[in-house]
Amino acid sequence: MAHTTPAPVETAAGGNSPARAFPAKRQASRVRRQRLRAAWLFLIPMLVVLAAVAGWPLMRTIWFSFTDASFSNISDYGLVGFENYLVYDNGAWYGVLADPTWWNAVWNTLFFTVVSVGMETVLGLIIALTLNAQFRGRGWVRAATLIPWAVPTIVSAKMWGWMLHDQFGIINEMLLGIGLISQPLNWTANADLSMWAVIMVDVWKTTPFMALLTLAALQMLPSDCYEAAKVDGIHPVRVFFKVTLPLILPALMVAIIFRVLDALRVFDVIYVLTSNSADTMSMSVYARQQLVEFQDVGYGSAASTVLFLIIALLTISYLYLGRKQIGGEA
Repeated sequence: MAHTTPAPVETAAGGNSPARAFPAKRQASRVRRQRLRAAWLFLIPMLVVLAAVAGWPLMRTIWFSFTDASFSNISDYGLVGFENYLVYDNGAWYGVLADPTWWNAVWNTLFFTVVSVGMETVLGLIIALTLNAQFRGRGWVRAATLIPWAVPTIVSAKMWGWMLHDQFGIINEMLLGIGLISQPLNWTANADLSMWAVIMVDVWKTTPFMALLTLAALQMLPSDCYEAAKVDGIHPVRVFFKVTLPLILPALMVAIIFRVLDALRVFDVIYVLTSNSADTMSMSVYARQQLVEFQDVGYGSAASTVLFLIIALLTISYLYLGRKQIGGEA
């Protein structure tokens, strides 16, 4: 009768026995809990400050959007529900969402965001590729490129306001000198030019931001890919679209979403250059006009709340899509 040899049982020394696996799991779980507690310990002070600085004013703004409060008597107000947002009365719609001026501000903001961020992305990418090359004085050129970004927005807008002045501005003098125009242009008051003037100033101001983030991504790329492409004789343009652009795309998308969120709430550069002009009025300028000039706290708070909801929705959508993409790749 044949005898079967029992299968060998791995001991704790083999590393696969339950006696060794369970303590290791408990140790990993304990370390994970300690890290979680440490993370919350560092986050709680920041969350408290953020709630005091941003959370309370935001909640108060949302609350005022459901009232008829005004600056004339801010403490005496009553609840009006959603009347500041949208209400149907006597055969007509009223509220922020029914105001043609608001939708004009929405269109201006979207146009400004798409055009300015698109131009900044392209120019920033070109500048980053240039600064990533090896040439004499590259450090000085990098420092000079960041000067527009270092100038405060109010200062740069006021500076460009004088440069674009129809009588004393250097821009008109230069264009007249080279014969491109026959008479001075009123850049910030002309309905056909004012938005493009604002976009030009914003592009000058924030292109270095896009270039800086793109340059950081370029300098982290592995060199072996380019050495292999050089050996194979691949054209540099094809290398850019097949190698460089896909590798820096995650960093470029982060820069783009930052700029989009910043452009959607643009206020300072538009208000300094064109004030409350309907041709360039953004959503932030519209909310400020209702709050400060018309003294209508409830209506202005409703406009501010709608702007906040638009930006929050875009941010949540970006984070959700980013997590899905990472999860799909994993």
